[in-house]
Order: sequence, then C-alpha cells, then structure tokens
Amino acid sequence: MSARFNPLLLTVLLSAACSPKPRVVAGGDPARGAAHLSNYGCGSCHSIPGIRGAHGLVGPSLAGVGGRQYIAGMLPNEPAQLAHWIVDPHSVNPKTAMPNIGVTAKDAADISAYLYTLVETPGGHTW
Repeated sequence: MSARFNPLLLTVLLSAACSPKPRVVAGGDPARGAAHLSNYGCGSCHSIPGIRGAHGLVGPSLAGVGGRQYIAGMLPNEPAQLAHWIVDPHSVNPKTAMPNIGVTAKDAADISAYLYTLVETPGGHTW
C-alpha cells in the first residue's frame, strides 16, 4: 500500500500546529479583567473588543492580542510577560508611550486573563 499526498489532511495538520495555544493566567479572572480595563481607562488609548467605549487610537488595537506571538513588539506573549508589561511598561521599554497607571499585580493578572480571550481579530484572522 503506497502513501498518497492528501492536501486536506496537510491543511488540517498545519492549521492545528499554527493555532495559538490557550494561555492560562494563574489567579486571573477574565470578568474582573474586563471591569479593570474599563476602570483604568485602557480604552482611552486602545480599541478593545468587548469593552464599552474602548475605541482609542493612540495605542494598538488589542483585538487578537491573545493569539499574537509578541507583545510590546519585543516580549514573548506569555502571561508573566504580559502582566509585567501592564504593571510597569517603562521597565520594558523606557521610550514607550504607554503610561504606568498604577495597575496592581492582581489586577494585571485579571486584565491578562481577559486579553487572552481575544484570540481572533474582528475580521476573523488569528494573530
């Protein structure tokens, strides 16, 4: 029996290999994270799906951030890195426009948990 090339099988295997892995934030609560994003005013600078009034154009859109490989253009997109960026962005990049707004470590874990629910962009593309 000879093996044959199956394009459909290849497509399915490649899609599975390239799909972002769900990220779990220890102690993070996505519902609280959504509230924190609103309370801290993150939508003043960022467009954030699911957050009322979050249509800012200063920082990047956070649509699909859960599926991105990097955050802040330089950090691997991992829970500890994302929380660190949210708490103290200037320790990562002193020239960033993102302000340090006093987000606590606990609130950053919740915010990260919410952001990791944003895997697809509004156009349906996974980042």
